Amino acid sequence: MEHGPLTEQIVGAFETLGPQLKAAARFVLDQPNEVALLSMREQAKRAGVQPHTMTRLAQRLGLAGYDDVRALYAGAVREGSLGFSGKAGAQVSAQQAKGERALAVDIVTSIGAQLQRLTEPQALDRLVVAADLLASADRVYCLGLRASHPVVAHFAYVMSFLGERAVLLDTGAGTGLDPIRLASSKDMLLVASVAPYTRATVETARYAHDSGVPVVAVTDSLVSPLASIARETILVPADSPSFFHTIAPALVVGEILAALVAGRGGDTSLAAIKRSEAQLTAFGIHWSPPPARRSQ
Repeated sequence: MEHGPLTEQIVGAFETLGPQLKAAARFVLDQPNEVALLSMREQAKRAGVQPHTMTRLAQRLGLAGYDDVRALYAGAVREGSLGFSGKAGAQVSAQQAKGERALAVDIVTSIGAQLQRLTEPQALDRLVVAADLLASADRVYCLGLRASHPVVAHFAYVMSFLGERAVLLDTGAGTGLDPIRLASSKDMLLVASVAPYTRATVETARYAHDSGVPVVAVTDSLVSPLASIARETILVPADSPSFFHTIAPALVVGEILAALVAGRGGDTSLAAIKRSEAQLTAFGIHWSPPPARRSQ
């Protein structure tokens, strides 16, 4: 997710804004390409606010009106500082579905554009920094609830091939979050959540942070409640043509982090993976086709 010309000002002022201004500010933060491409009224509609709220936001940021905001973002697009990877998402969201096949195409197209954003230099830098933090930790506690659970569950499963380095937290039997009390400053918490954020995820992440446990967050906004406490934040888009947000980009981030951490281990990782494979083979975990019958 790209940064816009007003990102720093908005993040700095965000907590002082009222609910309507926060909704408008979040749209500008999370959809910088749309700020450059769409009319103020359309942006207000997508942000869920009245058009005059967009004007009020511009004035809070020291500008005369919202046309000045759009001009800044349009200039950034022309200069190439925002990039064009988000335009496909703007086009997709502006189209009306023309049947089930069209909706399926829209979803695939949208996810493809979102995944492409992960190849941008700033996103790659964040991935590498996060992998460095996770690789240096004694243990990585993994937290993602509800829709975000597959993101950290897959990361923890891949990490299990490297030994007892990942601890998956969930709410099974009401005790699944308890192991976080054992985490220390030598560990890391990998946490994933996108709006609407799961309360238990936010509260557990804050508990870990307050206890001195560094946090790596996979989330959807610079003003996410996880971003404010994270040592490193990896931003993932979550908007979708579907009524439900997508977790595909976050899931891919989990896969990338697992691969990078495994690669950091060198020969130690290779030895651990071989031991894991030997155990899986001994237990007959994976299906294999029956031997072919000999012809009589």
